Amino acid sequence: MSPRPAPKNRWLSKTAVNGALVLAVVYMLFPLIWLVTASTKDTGGLLSGNAFSFKGFDLGQNLSDLASYGGGVYFRWYGNSLLYAGVGAVLCSLICVAAGYAFDKYEFRGKEKLFGLVLLGVLVPTTALALPMYLLASKIGIVNTYWSVLIPVLVNPFGVYLARVFSAGYIPNEALEAARIDGAGELRTFWSIGMPMMMPGFVTIFLFQFTAIWNNFFLPLVMLSDRDLFPLSLGLYSWNTNTRGEPSFYPLVVTGSLLAVIPLIVAFVSLQRHWKAGLTAGSVK
Repeated sequence: MSPRPAPKNRWLSKTAVNGALVLAVVYMLFPLIWLVTASTKDTGGLLSGNAFSFKGFDLGQNLSDLASYGGGVYFRWYGNSLLYAGVGAVLCSLICVAAGYAFDKYEFRGKEKLFGLVLLGVLVPTTALALPMYLLASKIGIVNTYWSVLIPVLVNPFGVYLARVFSAGYIPNEALEAARIDGAGELRTFWSIGMPMMMPGFVTIFLFQFTAIWNNFFLPLVMLSDRDLFPLSLGLYSWNTNTRGEPSFYPLVVTGSLLAVIPLIVAFVSLQRHWKAGLTAGSVK
């Protein structure tokens, strides 16, 4: 029987782990803290390099300039991002959950080979597909429209894989058989039995896809030329390219970036109950 570790060694080990966690938290929060304090500065305050103080608090003026510049184009970009990320993530999550459920619960010819192609799609970076998707969009005439950004984000191979894993772990075959015996059709069985049981998986896929679409930059850059269709990522980039010639754009970019992280925080905080349940449920099965 091995001897128990000394209390001093245990204390040192716990201190080292907690210290590493604190450093990781500080490292992750540092950019957000800078963003909060920098958004309260005017152009002179930002260029002076004193962004971490609240001296010269000018957040109200920055917000006013942000709302009025270009006829309020920033909030048009904000609405575009909510449309792309919200609608795209919901529809993509539904498609992924339905596909994962089908791969798990049904038997059909070539199922594993087809699923292998899905896994192969996980290995392909999305930036590598931007140009082929542009050529396809050009062929069907949807370049420089909302559809050119929305349609490509409806496909997520990793989401299909994740949905199959959730389906295998959360939906017992006996529950589906009982529903079929009671006369429920396949679609009714999926919506009434499968979908509620896979809700943690749906929320997890939704959060992954919402974050990916919200931060998406290269696809809108390739597909869009109309400024009114830009998402926030592309709109703020276009402003940032003007900062060298016009430093007055700095407060607009920084304040706009601060507002841009709010939907991500709201999504994770409001849905944390569901995805935390999904992460912990497997440990008690």
